[in-house]
Amino acid sequence: MEQLESTKVNKGKATYIYSIIGVALVLFLLGSLGWLVINAGQLSNSMKEKIEINVELNDNNREEKGLQLKKIIEEQAFTKQAEYVSKEKASEIFKLEVGEEFNQVLDINPLYASINIHLHSEYMNADSIRKIEAFLKQSNVVRSVYYQKNLVDIMNSNVKRIGLLILLISLFLIFSVIILIDNTIRLAMYSNRFLIKTMQMVGATRWFIAKPFNIRSVINGIISAVIAIIGVLLLKAFAENLLPELKTLASLKWMIILCSSILALGIVISLLSTHRSVIKYLRTQIDDLY
Repeated sequence: MEQLESTKVNKGKATYIYSIIGVALVLFLLGSLGWLVINAGQLSNSMKEKIEINVELNDNNREEKGLQLKKIIEEQAFTKQAEYVSKEKASEIFKLEVGEEFNQVLDINPLYASINIHLHSEYMNADSIRKIEAFLKQSNVVRSVYYQKNLVDIMNSNVKRIGLLILLISLFLIFSVIILIDNTIRLAMYSNRFLIKTMQMVGATRWFIAKPFNIRSVINGIISAVIAIIGVLLLKAFAENLLPELKTLASLKWMIILCSSILALGIVISLLSTHRSVIKYLRTQIDDLY
């Protein structure tokens, strides 16, 4: 009798271990996709913020006015970075890029002083840039505003398409993950069906029966989520070791959100699936358990 009980306990423990590992693997898969989505979003934002808006200044302005305008631009919410480029510096940049000097052909420097602006990614769209352009042109210091409109339009269009594709894949995977975790836990609970029914037959209330299984499901969900989070962090470290450029895209805030989501998902799905299985076996006739 004692040997039989020991066998049941060991079988139950093994079932819980398989359940934890199965749920952890599924959560790791979902977490890996989440990490890829975060990096894709950060890469998109980084590329947007590298696009430059060039504000050419009138030739008859003193440098002080240009620097004053630069300070005003830096104080705006849309500005990530602003740089003042004098006529002399523009000439030096031209010489480095082309390899020739103006004074070899012309007696004057035909380039204009300018302010090069990089916007925050959320402002890098056609509507926002038009408003920013109108704001800049209000100054009598500004001669013209130039940016690569086609590049902005193409980038935003591609980002929308890629974002929609990733969203569809993520929704499909989340749906699949919920089903896989639910089935894994239901299989683990199958070995406890007679124990649940026996407790009901001796007069235990539904809450009394469900409580230990619910507590165990929360613990298992936490363990599975922690294993998955460790796996995602190891994957992140391995990828960043191979591609150091990924470190520049790392966002602590989004990684915390991702890890918290994995933990919450592991607990919630594990708890709901376990509780549903307990209620199912409580409602099942004893002859149907065989």
